[in-house]
Amino acid sequence: MPNSINFPVKTIITIYNNTLKEKNPDTVCPMEIDSIKKREQSSSLKSALAVKAALTEQVLADLFDRQTEIPPRLKEAMEYMMTGGGKRIRAALVMWACETVSGKLNHDAQVAAAVVEMVHTYSLIHDDLPAMDDDDMRRGKPSCHKQFDEATAILAGDGLLTLAFEMMSIEVRNSDIAVRMIRTLSEAAGPSGMIAGQVADMDGPHVNGSLANLQYIHMNKTAEMFAASTALGAIAGGAIEEQLDAMIEYGMKIGLGFQIADDLLDITASTEQLGKTAGKDAEQGKLTYPALVGEEKSREIFEKLTCEAVCALQIFGDEADTLRQLAMELLNRTQ
Repeated sequence: MPNSINFPVKTIITIYNNTLKEKNPDTVCPMEIDSIKKREQSSSLKSALAVKAALTEQVLADLFDRQTEIPPRLKEAMEYMMTGGGKRIRAALVMWACETVSGKLNHDAQVAAAVVEMVHTYSLIHDDLPAMDDDDMRRGKPSCHKQFDEATAILAGDGLLTLAFEMMSIEVRNSDIAVRMIRTLSEAAGPSGMIAGQVADMDGPHVNGSLANLQYIHMNKTAEMFAASTALGAIAGGAIEEQLDAMIEYGMKIGLGFQIADDLLDITASTEQLGKTAGKDAEQGKLTYPALVGEEKSREIFEKLTCEAVCALQIFGDEADTLRQLAMELLNRTQ
């Protein structure tokens, strides 16, 4: 693989996908899922995630406090969505990846964590709009366009997206690192990344469902942002090539698994449990793993991805235990 230090995450993902095509899918990971399940799971993972979520909230609050020129109603809508809860998993991935690589959390990783959440939240605001998924609930409360109006919601999403990159360009002190981070995130979230996945997802009900189409949707819509999160943390921590490659693979695998979990939960969990309207995928004829291959096969694929994600972290030894525990916790969401 070419030197990852000089490549943005999108380029690395393309190389990574081409490499996987040459592998036997049954031999990518030498470990079995049962052996991973037997690993001791720390009861402190949820509290560790809560700590990272609280830190992210504080960084976001500090960033927003300094935004004195945003029109009041627009700022209210942006903050309404940013402070409305959420698991902050992507932010935690940024910070844990940095800690795994360097042994400590630094300023750049904290900024990147907040920025990732801003980009993620912008995508949720736009996803919920009537022209897209048309959902009235998000994070257990009215969606942005229901709480305010459609125009304000669109502009709030636009504001979060552009403010995210402004903050990264200002707050990341080393200009070379800032450029690498901005390129990594913009390619993962842009028209050949997350937005491409959203387009394909919207087209899903109108095209013949195939595993290739489904994988394209999940890879672009969800997994690339997870990979960008771990890549940003690794970059902030000064990762060498091998470490960055491993973090990207881990992020891709748990990102794909996370979307499968969402597909499963959409048909097994309640609206109250999800914090958004349950059953929307089936109602809209979305292309999902349960719809295409069934629940049982979906769970098998999810378990395999979890196994491979954990295996990707072998080079970090015990330093990556929290990331391993997170992978297992995400798997347990659907149990």
